[in-house]
Amino acid sequence: MPSHVHLHAHDPNHDHAACISDALARAEVHCTDIGAKLTPIRRRVLELIWQSHKPAGAYDLLAQLGGEGQKVAPPTVYRALDFLIEQGLVHRVESLNAFIGCTEPGHAVQQEIFICRNCGTATEINDPELGRRIQQDALTLGFTVERQAIEVVGLCRDCQQS
Repeated sequence: MPSHVHLHAHDPNHDHAACISDALARAEVHCTDIGAKLTPIRRRVLELIWQSHKPAGAYDLLAQLGGEGQKVAPPTVYRALDFLIEQGLVHRVESLNAFIGCTEPGHAVQQEIFICRNCGTATEINDPELGRRIQQDALTLGFTVERQAIEVVGLCRDCQQS
């Protein structure tokens, strides 16, 4: 399997608690390295996004925060999401108007997301070769790429087998 493909959600030995912990630790290191502030609400929103390998909508996040007894207004969640996107810690899944955690903090420009239409799991990959080909095509067209989002919808391995 290519090194840019991560199958966390479909690995039977996947330790999701460790996955969340590792993602938060990578986010904290990334923010420290670039001088960005991962406030408690930003960290909690990121943690909630990592609770599942399924994309989370802003209002789902708001409901979860409210269920924890926190009085948080929608603009607060949207500002936290904007920050997390800007820092390359989460990706917006355009077709679902939802968000997933980024497996490689800081690579906000390029994303390829595979979305299972049955179970809803979203898996991010970062294929450098695909990115190079797109950049080359953009150069040929005289086009400046600001952000790249490729969403592929189909059936994951688990759903194909059930």
